[in-house]
Amino acid sequence: MPISYQPAKLSQLPEIMAIERSGFSSTEAATEAAMRDRIQLYPDTFITAVSDGQLAGYIVGPSFNQRYLTDDLFEHAQPNNPADPYQTVLSLVVAPTFQGQGIASQLLAELAKVAKHQHRQAITLTCLNQLVPFYERNGYVNEGISASNHAGEVWLNMVRPL
Repeated sequence: MPISYQPAKLSQLPEIMAIERSGFSSTEAATEAAMRDRIQLYPDTFITAVSDGQLAGYIVGPSFNQRYLTDDLFEHAQPNNPADPYQTVLSLVVAPTFQGQGIASQLLAELAKVAKHQHRQAITLTCLNQLVPFYERNGYVNEGISASNHAGEVWLNMVRPL
């Protein structure tokens, strides 16, 4: 099935939350209220992957004025600022039934297109150690341990220059 990439819609919120919970622990996952705010406040950087009408996954994050994510980004959504030099990724998740098809890498590529169009310098995210090789294959550089203590985990700063 071909995959199409499009902005998230509020009507997809139940599916988005199911996928979010499939990819993150209960302490890591975004709340429904946070996800609703993200859909409404930065629709240009909340991209879904849809296959035959079914939500296969998504990537979401706001623009930011700092090289590394801060924990407040997970708590408070604000509209994208055209002057911000960085694009963040707060969540990248593919539904279990669609994993292994390259959708996560394609979502990263789709977000990179948007970020380049918006004149961002780089994309920044944090990930757990086991995901570092995946992000490195997609052009990200491991810049060390993050100051984040989100969900009590040790996160690594990953940055992809644009």
